[in-house]
Amino acid sequence: MPTREVIVLIKPIRRRAPSRGNTIARSYLSMKTFLLYAVTAVAEIVGCYLPWRWLKEGGSIWLLVPGALSLALFAWLLTLHGTAAGRVYAAYGGVYVAVAIVWLWGVDKVRPTLWDAAGVVFTLAGMAIIAFQPRV
Repeated sequence: MPTREVIVLIKPIRRRAPSRGNTIARSYLSMKTFLLYAVTAVAEIVGCYLPWRWLKEGGSIWLLVPGALSLALFAWLLTLHGTAAGRVYAAYGGVYVAVAIVWLWGVDKVRPTLWDAAGVVFTLAGMAIIAFQPRV
């Protein structure tokens, strides 16, 4: 005769339907995650743009100071994501592409092409698949 522990282990797992509160909480978490990725991308882009501007456009050497601080902020922001580092980097990459295209348009004053927009759609779809997969 099996012991009670064995019986407990072989019971089927019943999942409850998500309540409205859980759906709202999940949506809030998804929005918070996406915004954190976007802020992280801006920190990385600024941290790379300022040294580029110093080297390519003859800007002040003092641009390196906020550039270094921005890259340090970028590295710290990556640690705030609550999942495996590889998954964070993969999902973050999709948001980075989108923010880089917005930067292209807003800062560099280059209008994105239809190909740029299609690339953003595909990379954000990939990011969503990676970042919002069901947790088991």
